[in-house]
Amino acid sequence: MALRACGLIIFRRCLIPKMDNTAIEFLLLQASDGIHHWTPPKGHVEPGESDLETALREAQEEAGIEAGQLTIIEGFRRELNYVAREKPKTVIYWLAEVKDYDVEVRLSHEHQAYRWLGLREACQLAQFKEMKVVLQEGHQFLCSTVV
Repeated sequence: MALRACGLIIFRRCLIPKMDNTAIEFLLLQASDGIHHWTPPKGHVEPGESDLETALREAQEEAGIEAGQLTIIEGFRRELNYVAREKPKTVIYWLAEVKDYDVEVRLSHEHQAYRWLGLREACQLAQFKEMKVVLQEGHQFLCSTVV
């Protein structure tokens, strides 16, 4: 059976007015173990939890950002399927904008660093092709949608 995880691609906009989507920064967290890869906050679905509830819980646990500090962007949901540690894995991501540009990020023990990055830099840090594609699709969605 495939492992199932969910997460949020958390972003902030640098410029006002919101119509200018050229300055979008994504939050990536660096894992404390393994290859120290960079990803948005995500984690495994717990029994009785919906996918979106999992994503919101993981954002709070891993980055210290609570559901009330985020706006989920309607119309964007991406599913990644790949093999991790020799097991099939499915990860579902939503886009979520922080309501406060200067929101405090508080890392859990699972991560050792975080960065707010533009699309190009985020794709350079995201080692996996699937993650790069989701970041690019999220950025394109935001740039083509008045949110």
